[in-house]
Amino acid sequence: MTTPAEKPTRWVGNRLPRREDSRMLRGAGRFTDDIAEPHAFHVAFVRSPVASGTVRDIDVSEALARDGVLEVVTSADLGHVGLTAVLERDEFIPTLMPLLAHDRVRYAGEPVAAVVARDRYLAEDAAEDVVVDIEETPAVMTIGDVPGSVPLHDDAPEGVLVDLEMFTDDMLDAELAAADLVLEETFRSGRVHAAPMEPRTCLAEWVDRDEQLVLTLSTQVPHQVRTGVALALGLPERGVRVIAPDVGGGFGLKCVVGREEVVVAAIARQCRRPVRWSEDRQENLISSFHGREQEYHVRAGFRADGTLVGLDADIRCNIGAYSAYPFSCAVEPLMAATELPGVYKVPRYAARARGYATNKPPTAPYRGVSRPQIVMVMEGLMDRAADRLGIDRIDIRRLNTIASEDFPFIGANGITYDPGSYLESLEKCLDETRASGWWERRDSSDGDRLYGIGIANFSERTAYGTATMGLRKMQMTPGFEVSHVRMDASGDVVVTSGTCGHGQGHETTFAQIVADRLGIHPDRVKLRQGDTEVTSFGWGTFGSRSLVIGGGAASVASGRLADQLREVAADILEADAGDIELADGKATVRGVEGIGVSIDEIAASVHFRSQTLTGRGDHLLEARGMADPPGMFSNACHAALVEIDPGTGGVDVIDYIVVEDCGVVINPMIVDGQVRGGVAQGIAAALLEELAYSAEGQPGAGTFMDYLVPTATEIPPITVHHLETPSDQTDTGAKGMGEGGTIGAPATVLSAINDALRHHSTRFQHVPVTPAQLVDALASAPTVQEAT
Repeated sequence: MTTPAEKPTRWVGNRLPRREDSRMLRGAGRFTDDIAEPHAFHVAFVRSPVASGTVRDIDVSEALARDGVLEVVTSADLGHVGLTAVLERDEFIPTLMPLLAHDRVRYAGEPVAAVVARDRYLAEDAAEDVVVDIEETPAVMTIGDVPGSVPLHDDAPEGVLVDLEMFTDDMLDAELAAADLVLEETFRSGRVHAAPMEPRTCLAEWVDRDEQLVLTLSTQVPHQVRTGVALALGLPERGVRVIAPDVGGGFGLKCVVGREEVVVAAIARQCRRPVRWSEDRQENLISSFHGREQEYHVRAGFRADGTLVGLDADIRCNIGAYSAYPFSCAVEPLMAATELPGVYKVPRYAARARGYATNKPPTAPYRGVSRPQIVMVMEGLMDRAADRLGIDRIDIRRLNTIASEDFPFIGANGITYDPGSYLESLEKCLDETRASGWWERRDSSDGDRLYGIGIANFSERTAYGTATMGLRKMQMTPGFEVSHVRMDASGDVVVTSGTCGHGQGHETTFAQIVADRLGIHPDRVKLRQGDTEVTSFGWGTFGSRSLVIGGGAASVASGRLADQLREVAADILEADAGDIELADGKATVRGVEGIGVSIDEIAASVHFRSQTLTGRGDHLLEARGMADPPGMFSNACHAALVEIDPGTGGVDVIDYIVVEDCGVVINPMIVDGQVRGGVAQGIAAALLEELAYSAEGQPGAGTFMDYLVPTATEIPPITVHHLETPSDQTDTGAKGMGEGGTIGAPATVLSAINDALRHHSTRFQHVPVTPAQLVDALASAPTVQEAT
């Protein structure tokens, strides 16, 4: 029995093991491909073998001659429909992404036709029989290729789909002219792929009884898929149900609507049979969504003491052939221009950001969305300015970083930065590197081994609400989340949310939040998400929003349910509701020992014996809640110790330290896992991953033998330390943190590489940095002493 002398159990902040892990490790997960549908037809897509060309003819006769091939679908069969992402800005040019290409193909791997057959093997064999006659035309592959080339879209004759002059400052040029040092630098990042463990997959079925198309698929955004499918096929939203079972990773690739998924849905509706498609890894790499191929041309002015006085940025993003629905191709340029200053005080700021259409697959909001690049730019500028001015590179960061006393800080980019621990994280991170002996290791560099330490201090804007997302002027503006919490007669609780977890541990963390509110064990809380029939509406999982907005809505709803429990307990115990405390499965009266009632008994009384309760008109225990914060900033400081072998150009990341502040930490174990996973992706972006293309538009990577995802061998020990600056915008005090590891790691590793090369007159301002590039640079670059 709980007494006032005992401390009630608190679940938030507890390192609870992830509830999901047990079934996943036992092979009991239920992914889309695990759903048995023995009578389903299978689809294989016929894809363009060239990057650019005019479609003259599609001959399907040989494929249809195969026994067991039911149909070959082309764009004409679908009415030449497609998906159009819209940004309501004059600077944006909307373009249709057809479900299947018909008049032109715009990248190698673009779907041209869909073969429907009785099994997958037959469908794939028949797809090779389809003859697509394409008159190949010159491909536009790089940003530099765009000017003067034949445009990919007639509506965009200049080849630019979005041109945003986000910020201007009439005084900037004068400020730069008066600066003691003006840096003019270019930074580049390679094209990368999210490479989720589970590629895209879907199963569609038309249900006559409900007059509804049921689409089960691997997605991060069920409600947005429902909208996209309904619009493309001319159905009411009620006519489409989307279910996301267990999802094997997404990282942003699955937070947009894939055209193949809509085609499968259309075929199922037409043939009134279940239809399924599962993407193989080659399709996943060459035909799905990419990210991060960007160039930053920046001018930055500094005073002699290192004070940053102004920043001018020209940002160019290679966004591929189309705008991904619904976010549009502007998602990377918008993020880059808006948030480039980061944790630094930038008095004068101007930025122009453009998205260039090329003959590559379209880009989607891959984990971090431009922020890995902007952190690389800002940290690179700090390191470069420190070197040129003869200032310690840590001191220049201290001088320019937004300090605690500056909050709330309004930047030249118009953003209000809520309180964080920018300088505190930097100092803590430095303390940890010293305690770990990194600086002595760094000083032991010799001709055989070069050691360097990289530092990146940055913020991560998270949980963008409707007001903030509305500034982007998307036709579909995500933001709010709604949650429904209900308790059954046994005292167990079901929580619904419009979020859609795909590896983040939502089942565990949502349960911790709700359990604290209701005074019960998390094991008694079950989360339901990923089904448009179960949740009234939601925007899904992306942008470090789920636990903050979705969890915030669940916290509000469970708080209202807790008030109902107190009301009933007060009736049973003949006390005032304001004196009722809920903890450890019981309702007790504050200050009174030995008097209480179990929450199970309260639930049973409401459902089965409501006539015994006075003054209660509601016969159920349930409540709704909503959250829609403007968005808040998490922050972190990363440090990496690297070793370079000058002979081979190999880079070994020896050790890695993270100090992060995401407000109240709901589950430190899950946060640490998210950080470490993000850091692994960021290290890969810095050293391994790049989607290379030939000048003719042929992809150079179709397997993981060519596209190098990280293994345990390449990832060092990652130590994570937590600071907590609670957010006043959320019911839980939490801030988002799902992308921070990925955001900071590329800049940190690049900084470490350049530090290791400090005695050589060479530096890198792009990622990935490959062994061949390092060997060439060291062979051609003299040491600093030789150069002088």
